[in-house]
Amino acid sequence: MTDLMETLVENREMVQPNHANMLDSAHGGNVMKWMDEVGAMSAMRFSGETCVTARVNQMNFERPIAVGDTAHITAYVYDAGESSVRVRLITEREDPRTGEREKTTESYFVYVAIDDDNEPTTVPELTVSTDEGARRRERALANEQREYRNRD
Repeated sequence: MTDLMETLVENREMVQPNHANMLDSAHGGNVMKWMDEVGAMSAMRFSGETCVTARVNQMNFERPIAVGDTAHITAYVYDAGESSVRVRLITEREDPRTGEREKTTESYFVYVAIDDDNEPTTVPELTVSTDEGARRRERALANEQREYRNRD
């Protein structure tokens, strides 16, 4: 599986009191963990290999996810190197009663595919065969570059 749209993974986590900080919203560490897990699923779907986290780009928490709401996480592969896989991750706060969503967090993770000896192994070339896939890839590349420029 090497097409961008085939790497699309979505998952939801209900924010429970044990996931919350003292403000009754999802603790940032839990959100990051959930994003990392969904991103790894996308990277593994793409590569057909076990993937480990190599880098997390800047992560801004734009708004909270309250206890009782759902963290809706979307991930997809938008680029790949020899053994590395770049994944865009977006988390949205979702009201489980209405389905209303708003973005809370976005980041770009890099995973490395590893073999049975835990050594880096090659990944396939990413293909983009749909207009939606092309739009997603262009958006990810543009947003990632904007993040790098804003670091200075």
